Amino acid sequence: MREVLPLAKRMLTEDGEFYPYGGVINENGSITHVSAKEEETDHPKSSALIDILNTSFREAAAAQCIKASAVVFDVSIKPPGGTEKVDAIQVNLDHRNDYSVEVLFPYSLSHGKLLFGPPFAQQGDNRIFNEDRNQCAKN
Repeated sequence: MREVLPLAKRMLTEDGEFYPYGGVINENGSITHVSAKEEETDHPKSSALIDILNTSFREAAAAQCIKASAVVFDVSIKPPGGTEKVDAIQVNLDHRNDYSVEVLFPYSLSHGKLLFGPPFAQQGDNRIFNEDRNQCAKN
């Protein structure tokens, strides 16, 4: 997460927004940053880019090319104990050892400054390294 989060912070500070992107830890331990592109449009929907990243990471996981993945995107959420939605950076982390978590960093932009509220985490849905991974590895 510490490798992928700085880009979101920089893009929010400089541009006020960012498109979803991600990163993986390869089998050899190196980190690769990953972007997604939808061919049909210059302004793709975030959900389409997230789907592209998730599909790519699932394929790499099935081929046993990666140990972990991170997908980073902008959301609007109600933080724990909150009554109103706020903007947040969401980082979906998945690891091949049955670890899946969604970490959220509530933020606001004020006069070009990025201000963060308390981060929080919740259980992820293990969308990259699922129960079929052992069968995929045999192919």
